[in-house]
Amino acid sequence: MAVGFNLPSRSSARLLFNDPARALKEALIRPYQGLWYTATSRYPIGTNVFERDWDLLVVLDACRVDAVREIANEYEFITEVDSIVSVGSNSHEWLAQTFSEAWSREIAKTTYVTANFHSGFVFRDRRLPPDRIDVPFYWTDWDVVDSDEFREVVDVWDTHRNDTFGVTPPHAVTDHVIDRRRSNEAPRIIAHYMQPHGPYIANAVRTGEEPTDIESGAWRSLRDGKASRAKIWELYLDNLRVVLDQIEVLLKNVDAETVAITADHGEAFGEFGAYGHPEGFPHPVVKKVPWIETSAEDLGTRTPELETDSDTEVPVEERLEALGYA
Repeated sequence: MAVGFNLPSRSSARLLFNDPARALKEALIRPYQGLWYTATSRYPIGTNVFERDWDLLVVLDACRVDAVREIANEYEFITEVDSIVSVGSNSHEWLAQTFSEAWSREIAKTTYVTANFHSGFVFRDRRLPPDRIDVPFYWTDWDVVDSDEFREVVDVWDTHRNDTFGVTPPHAVTDHVIDRRRSNEAPRIIAHYMQPHGPYIANAVRTGEEPTDIESGAWRSLRDGKASRAKIWELYLDNLRVVLDQIEVLLKNVDAETVAITADHGEAFGEFGAYGHPEGFPHPVVKKVPWIETSAEDLGTRTPELETDSDTEVPVEERLEALGYA
């Protein structure tokens, strides 16, 4: 068990100076978030993915159910979009809730290929919620497995971050999953893509240019009135298409009788004054996630490339900023 008391940090003090209204809102919600984690670390709310049957689980980051349904007819492998309630409203929480000792037998059979660097927080650094927010008090009881309890953890975020995009592109996850599956080293595998989470890289993928300020900081742009919801929504859908295109490639290059496609959490676009995916936020736009079932057959249309895109170590703060958390 972990007990913590926190005083306001420097970042909270800066927020109070720069945006008093937002600082007041966060000050009011922090005690609730401490209570949320105190309770849910003991009694999770939602469906753990290990409760479902799958050989290959594809996890989209920050994917809303309504977004998938809007563009589902563009992809043959999406025939029906069901939904489940996620165990987390952000990645940090989802990881801590999903990979608990209660599911250690299933986790031991699982290879986890991830572009989400929160896995480093949780499995390597043992930084568990609410580590990244200044809640005044918490008394949590997490029971999270260590990384060596998996069959394998492949931290693609650590080796394949694209410096132009500011994030790990989806093809890197696709290639590593294909490699592990074809080598029979991963009878059960989770592929955790970073998209459609920002930065919105669809245009950057097409042009090779860096994402614009709005594409890099969509939450802030929407919250601060620098871009309309319609504009941000279209960028978000394009980012979803970028990753669904890669999933289409993946499904033609691995053998898997049962494939499930879901998300760690959804995304808020101003609902109840929320943007992104706040911690402990029970609104359906972040807690309700897609559940799509399909299958895969290896037709050998892709040869995976596993060379690293960058050998530059990027500080955690910069990674957070690139994902829009600053």
